[in-house]
Amino acid sequence: MAKSIIIIGAGMGGLAAGIYGQMEGYDTQIFEMHYLPGGQCASWQRKGFTFDACIHHLFGCSPESSINKLWNEIGAMPRELAYTNECVSVISPGGKVFNDYYDIDHLSDHLRDLAPNDSEAIQGYIAGIRQFAKYDMMGELIMKGAPAALMHLPTAIKTFKYFKPTMADYATGFSDPFLRRAFSLLEYSIPECPFGLHLAKHASGYKGDIAWPIGASSAFAGSIARRYEELGGKIHYRSKVSKIITKNDKAVGIKLADGTEAYADIIISNADGRKTLNELLEARYMHSQLVEYCRDPLDETNWAVHVFLGVNRDLSREPSSLVMLLDEPVTIAGHATGSIEMQTYGFDRTMAPEGKGVIKVELVSKYSYWKELSSDRLRYEEEKQKVAEQVIGLLENNFKGIRDQIETIDVPTLMTWERFMGGTHGFANMPNKKGDMIGSFYKSGNMTVPGLDNFYFAGAWATSAGALFMNALSGKRVIQKISRKK
Repeated sequence: MAKSIIIIGAGMGGLAAGIYGQMEGYDTQIFEMHYLPGGQCASWQRKGFTFDACIHHLFGCSPESSINKLWNEIGAMPRELAYTNECVSVISPGGKVFNDYYDIDHLSDHLRDLAPNDSEAIQGYIAGIRQFAKYDMMGELIMKGAPAALMHLPTAIKTFKYFKPTMADYATGFSDPFLRRAFSLLEYSIPECPFGLHLAKHASGYKGDIAWPIGASSAFAGSIARRYEELGGKIHYRSKVSKIITKNDKAVGIKLADGTEAYADIIISNADGRKTLNELLEARYMHSQLVEYCRDPLDETNWAVHVFLGVNRDLSREPSSLVMLLDEPVTIAGHATGSIEMQTYGFDRTMAPEGKGVIKVELVSKYSYWKELSSDRLRYEEEKQKVAEQVIGLLENNFKGIRDQIETIDVPTLMTWERFMGGTHGFANMPNKKGDMIGSFYKSGNMTVPGLDNFYFAGAWATSAGALFMNALSGKRVIQKISRKK
């Protein structure tokens, strides 16, 4: 008889684990607290507008990429995609625009027009993109593991030097004040991000491996859930798990919030790791390393607050991703910032009624800031309204008349994610450790809990990464690990 598997959470890792489990002959079922699949891969509608809080740059869109094979296996591809010309754009308070074009010849010409005296920094940037474009770094090193890494070692070695400087470090090589300021914010407005990660992403876009899935995140996740169900898997929606049942230090089942129990040979958690360890397992397997992992993450978090605007305005000619530099720093949601980052969705006709559009502004803030406010619903809602008003006022500098064109507003925070996901610290639910984008997949300990048999993690807790394909890959890897123990 086939072994049975219970999976907690229908996020990307949980869905993928279910799919590969079904493909390997296991009898799997997923228990999901929400009424929709996808977990953090989520979008929703307000008054005919679609608001998406997840996907920025989707890797694996080129049939030539190794990641594309993964998406095909789990039902996410093929699908209709929208390609953008630029990775991100930056606009100065005076209206000067830098478009970080994927096409590197176009990008080179554009940069030379903007900063003719910065030929050395420009040449270094273009050369770095070309170097990363020589091989499928994301696909080969992460998807195929150590053998692929060894095969590409001579090429990969040449890219190592790009990971030492940060985006801010490389930006200092520009003498042009606009580019010096703009360049540090190209990677999701994170100046501390390694320069090499940006080059790898840009090279993927240059090769056509980055696009946007038409229909947004929930449609993307929905196609994966359908693939799982077509393979015979069962998703139990509105089924919140309150406890993992153990016997003789083996995971044997789950208990739901309504008291229902279900049993299986193997339990996989795609839920928040802190919640799983401290509550579902009642902190009974907390050795020192896991205690460290479960410490609160950094309080200040990028994308901690989103301001979504549904507007009566055509956004089809606007940059898909835009950083607006400000004249002077402003404090929004307790965080002082000199710029605001946003996405506009004029490239996807399904996001808004004809002739209208969606703008998403993403802000840095603290979990503790919103946690404290959430204890008083009135204060919490007032602060969200204040944040929206501040953002709209700033947008008026670049989108004249936008205030009068707004038809609907939504302001989710980390507390929204916490309520929606049933976890801790909103979407920032990865282990409190240094991220290891590649090595995490070669360390099987990330998937297991010492002292507890027949239990595994999938998703962000196993990968320490936010990339969708990495969390989907964790679902495949956990089934491979389980199969090797047969």
